[in-house]
Amino acid sequence: MSKKQHTDPAHQNKSHEGIVSSVDAVAAEHIKQQRLKKPEADELIHELCKGNQVALSRAITFIESTSVKHKVIARHIIEGCLPFANQSIRIGITGVPGVGKSTFIESFGKLLISKGKKVAVLTVDPSSTLSGGSILGDKTRMEELVKEENAFIRPSASGNSLGGVARKTRESIILCEAAGFDVILIETVGVGQSETAVHSMTDFFLLLKLAGAGDELQGIKRGIMEMADVIVINKADGENLKAAKQAKVEFQRALHLFPAKESGWTPKTATCSALKNEGIEAIWEIVSDYITLTKNNEFFDHKRNEQNKFWLHQTIEEQLKTDFYTHPKIKKELPKILRDIETHKTTPFEAAKKLFSLFTKK
Repeated sequence: MSKKQHTDPAHQNKSHEGIVSSVDAVAAEHIKQQRLKKPEADELIHELCKGNQVALSRAITFIESTSVKHKVIARHIIEGCLPFANQSIRIGITGVPGVGKSTFIESFGKLLISKGKKVAVLTVDPSSTLSGGSILGDKTRMEELVKEENAFIRPSASGNSLGGVARKTRESIILCEAAGFDVILIETVGVGQSETAVHSMTDFFLLLKLAGAGDELQGIKRGIMEMADVIVINKADGENLKAAKQAKVEFQRALHLFPAKESGWTPKTATCSALKNEGIEAIWEIVSDYITLTKNNEFFDHKRNEQNKFWLHQTIEEQLKTDFYTHPKIKKELPKILRDIETHKTTPFEAAKKLFSLFTKK
């Protein structure tokens, strides 16, 4: 037997440890790279399209994230879900704080589920202008609906979004549709801001009102009244029932003052008591009548196409704004420009012109 056939045990162990160490390092790097790549998004899309609500929640978290890495994953998720979207009815629900939006949505959602529908609720809580925080308590206010297997409730912070709609609500709608939800309910903050944003992403717009709260006169004003497809006077029960019926008549009269809608739909008024679950069925019948009418006259698809064009412009504006403020020259010059404005060395208009010049200069 030759000497080469007798290997030193110590040397053998060192060689083995080196190989194991090398394999561990390669495996660790492989795992790290896999986590950064698209398979994570592909797995989420696969689970989401099977109706997995945990996957849906995770996917929406990526959509709402401002992380650059998460934006790449979010874009891939949206692209993967698009072929399965656009099969739902999108309903926007708004009204002043205290009108009973959460109670109404819970009663309405439970009715739809009893009819075999899958209901997703995207609610928006107002963000503090000081701290930027939100309570996000909608799930606790809808304690019965949240227990339903065919219900999904996702509260989001409004931030500084137009009309109290979360910045990524539209993308969240696409994900919910891909997850198989038939009806998407979008609740806005309802603090008197422009509700254009929610109107531009829904098929049907529902405005909740109160009787005897000064709402009657406010309601006659243009703007939100013109956008509403139905005005519902909530809390129509007990001693408030008579006032609610009177408010319904007054709102119906006010609606006749507005021009006819392009959809061919005549806006309706209704009363309900979300707390006592009264009048909710009639509201769903109104929504169903609207959907039938607009699908038959092809306005439904026309409106969706116009909304897509609107969101193209909105996305471009958002991207330009992001590119502007993250531009190296702008980031460097902006603090100086702000100091010049404070010391009255320049005007905001001249300062903006100078910054734009820097931004567009090649």
